[in-house]
Amino acid sequence: MRRILLTLIAASVLGLTGMYTMRAAPENNQVALILRKFTKPHTNLPDQPDEWRGRIHYAQLDQQFAAMAQRSEMAGLAIAIVEDGELRFVRTYGVIDRDTNAPVTLNTVFRWASVSKTVAGTLAATLANEGLVDLDSPVARYDTTLRLPEGAESRVSFQQLLSQQTGLTKNAYDERLEDGQDPRTLRASLAGAPLQCPPGSCHTYQNVAFDAATEILEQAAQRSYPDAVSERFFLPLGMNSANFGMAGLTNAKDWARPHNGRMVRTVKETYWRVPAAAGVESNIVDFARWMQATMGDRPDVLPESTLRMAQSPRVNTAPIYGGELRQANSDAHYGLGWRSFKYDGNVLVGHSGAVDGYRATLIFDPASRVGVVAMWNSNWGTPFRIPFAVFDSYHQRTNSRWLELD
Repeated sequence: MRRILLTLIAASVLGLTGMYTMRAAPENNQVALILRKFTKPHTNLPDQPDEWRGRIHYAQLDQQFAAMAQRSEMAGLAIAIVEDGELRFVRTYGVIDRDTNAPVTLNTVFRWASVSKTVAGTLAATLANEGLVDLDSPVARYDTTLRLPEGAESRVSFQQLLSQQTGLTKNAYDERLEDGQDPRTLRASLAGAPLQCPPGSCHTYQNVAFDAATEILEQAAQRSYPDAVSERFFLPLGMNSANFGMAGLTNAKDWARPHNGRMVRTVKETYWRVPAAAGVESNIVDFARWMQATMGDRPDVLPESTLRMAQSPRVNTAPIYGGELRQANSDAHYGLGWRSFKYDGNVLVGHSGAVDGYRATLIFDPASRVGVVAMWNSNWGTPFRIPFAVFDSYHQRTNSRWLELD
């Protein structure tokens, strides 16, 4: 019924105005695309130095971000910072395409990669609070294509799936997904995949298996996964650029091309085919909107009970990232598509992601309500340090060296 009403409303509005056209995108998200035309654009954004206010030394960070974007390993970069729950800084650097040198703007759409898992976990918590899905029921209760060794799908619960406790070896069958194989077929063939630990007993990061959440959440919401996410999150949050699928990126007027160093890469559909795992794209402003909402800024859309359910630790993990960042964090956990860990005594929450030619990160401190989102269109991992430099600035740590790249 809700789907029918939305369609009728959209059709009525289009009939009255006769002046809007739909942006090309995946067919299963057309209602959201129509209604999105009538949401207000973002205004009064703190994208200029005279608008930066707070404890964080934004001018200094701005210079460091600009220097980072000039590196040969980089192409474009977009960053937003929330301080005390308010958007205090948003800025873009570099280019969307080294062949044309077109600049990154606040409207440039990037991929979220695995930060998309936070959306799936939050939707699962939302539907669980409404009694539409049972997180403690085994995956086998739902009509999914996922099969685990020794029939473990009958024992692994939905919440264990979302917290990456299938027991499969890390990133099982990702290479086959990248070779073009159907993710539904791959999920069925995971029954013969090797295990790292008994299912349900440890954390092993997945994409193909994790995306069984798409199938479960579509059944619970009784609509396609992109429609369910758009109707419940993106539309009410005013995230006008947020979308799913390769067409949602490449049909945008302003989108970042993937790079490896100075070389422009070919866009690949691979991980869009597992939308719960890695399917979202948006501009930096809407990425920040998502972070603010998941920090508790929009209880009308995401009540505290839902966020607590999604973000609470459910399984221990190894320290995240690599090198110096790995040494700097501890007490790492995974929730429903959300990570949490300690940095310099403070608990941080979020997720990071990587697909070929794109990187993204969303990290916030629930206690201070300081958070950072960043996206860049290259394979260089060093910008994952950005949130840690921001937290150091907020806490006035004078020994911070994260962005001293030389």
